[in-house]
Amino acid sequence: MNCPGLLKRAVMLYVDGFRQMTVGRTLWALIIIKLILLFGVFKLLFFPDVLSRDYDTDAERADAVRKALVGVPK
Repeated sequence: MNCPGLLKRAVMLYVDGFRQMTVGRTLWALIIIKLILLFGVFKLLFFPDVLSRDYDTDAERADAVRKALVGVPK
């Protein structure tokens, strides 16, 4: 089986398909924008930077992570 030729044909199928899209491009753009906004908002609201808030130096942060991984209580 000729894998490079098969791979090239598969890639060209998708390239030609996206090239000929009209409405689909707008929908893909909206999907990508929506995902970027959702992940940005989720990161800001649900994943605060707890280590920088609770610890002052990198050494303290590293020690806290080590203790959390090993299971040693604070």
